[in-house]
Amino acid sequence: MELSLNQIAELLDGEVFGDLEKIIRDVAPFETANDNQITFADSARFYKNLERTAAGAVIVPRKVKAADKNIVKVDNHKAAFARLMDVYHPAAKPKTGIRSTAVVGKNFKCGKDVSIAPMVVIGNNVSLGHGVILYPGVVIGDNVLIGDETKIYPNVTVQENCRLGNRVIIHAGTVIGSDGYGFVAEGESYRKIPQLGFVQIDDDVEIGACNTIDRATFGKTWIQRGVKTDNLVHIAHNVTVGKNTVIVAQTGIAGSSTIGNQATLAAQVGIGGHVHVGDNVMIGARGGVTKSVANGEIVSGFPEIPHRLWLKVQRIIPRLPEIKKKLAIVEKRLKKLEEKLD
Repeated sequence: MELSLNQIAELLDGEVFGDLEKIIRDVAPFETANDNQITFADSARFYKNLERTAAGAVIVPRKVKAADKNIVKVDNHKAAFARLMDVYHPAAKPKTGIRSTAVVGKNFKCGKDVSIAPMVVIGNNVSLGHGVILYPGVVIGDNVLIGDETKIYPNVTVQENCRLGNRVIIHAGTVIGSDGYGFVAEGESYRKIPQLGFVQIDDDVEIGACNTIDRATFGKTWIQRGVKTDNLVHIAHNVTVGKNTVIVAQTGIAGSSTIGNQATLAAQVGIGGHVHVGDNVMIGARGGVTKSVANGEIVSGFPEIPHRLWLKVQRIIPRLPEIKKKLAIVEKRLKKLEEKLD
């Protein structure tokens, strides 16, 4: 594909400083781009050194001053570059239709332009919207509802009664609607508590590979609009995750907890059961949340403490052996003084 910088600026609602007619044939990283490619400057360190790239043009924030290089100024340079990547490298779409080796249950309904790959298994009373893509090995349980333009990658299982919205993406190996971890002690053994609820995933959610999202005991486990999860995330029964929240790899959220809107849970975060995490909260990597966190707070550590305090604690920890020695010396001196006073 070939686009002039002027055409690129129109696509991105940006402004060109340099050669409007410069032809760009691809996108590339800052360090390796050539004269036929466009890149973006990731941070201030790159803004000040635009001459370091051989790219034909660079996408930058509007605050960056003009340089001796073709630049395209936009409001959000990272998002603009991502949009341009989609233009130059559009995602491939599989052939529409239902393959002969797919197994489809009774009362199946689907919209237009659906693609169902070989070895897909679909239960009874399933409804798919327009443009749904099911890759090989997907299993859809009975009474599942899936909205328009949803894409489900290989070997995903969506179990009975679950509901997926529009433009949902679920990556390979994920299980939606597995039983919640519910057991009650009965003598020396445990009785399983039936898990009678379902999982609801709203529009524009993307679920990473090998996630497990458990069905509710009663009611629903609810992943609200715009949530993005990384790989290897576990969300337990009756959890609610608020809109546009980001959950990074290996995070686990215990049952009946609620996560607010636009929260950020970094890698390996653990959330205890029946905890409420507020809107716009940030939890640092490997943080363990044992009690509710108010809106807007930034916490780290286990158990969680304010992030700034956690940073001070981390600086002290390597010095503890030295502090211990000094404290022992002070204690000896204090003991001698006390003996003299006595």
